[in-house]
Amino acid sequence: MPSSQSLLDNRLTPSASTFDLDARKLQVKYLELQRSLHPDNFSQKSQTEQKYSEEQSSLVNKAYRTLQKPITRSAYLLQLQGVELEEGTDSTADPALLSKVMEVNERLAETRSIDEVNAVGQEVQGDLQSAREILTQMNYFANLEEKIKEKLRKNL
Repeated sequence: MPSSQSLLDNRLTPSASTFDLDARKLQVKYLELQRSLHPDNFSQKSQTEQKYSEEQSSLVNKAYRTLQKPITRSAYLLQLQGVELEEGTDSTADPALLSKVMEVNERLAETRSIDEVNAVGQEVQGDLQSAREILTQMNYFANLEEKIKEKLRKNL
């Protein structure tokens, strides 16, 4: 049985080690896997096959949700490289960043029109683009770090 790792890596995206992916191809592959693994298809099968179907279907759902959004995809790719990101608020986060997030949240809470919401949204989109660029850099450096560790293991 494939592990959740191999499902994420091999079934949903042929090259899950890269950040960029074709969202349409991901969706097509997801639907294809769900059609073949859906528990309804196994209702007349053995208990073992039914359980396998439920587990695999659940893993495909989790993999799809992970790969679908850039933030969770980035965190997953970093995790593959051995970089663990803490959940929730990071106590080492830049105070200026935390202050900006609080300020934007306050402005959003005070919005009274679609135009005001859109203005806040445009600012957030710019910040998200910057964050994506940083995550891409982290992914490259984490990959290099892994290659360095591998080379050191081979030479020791």
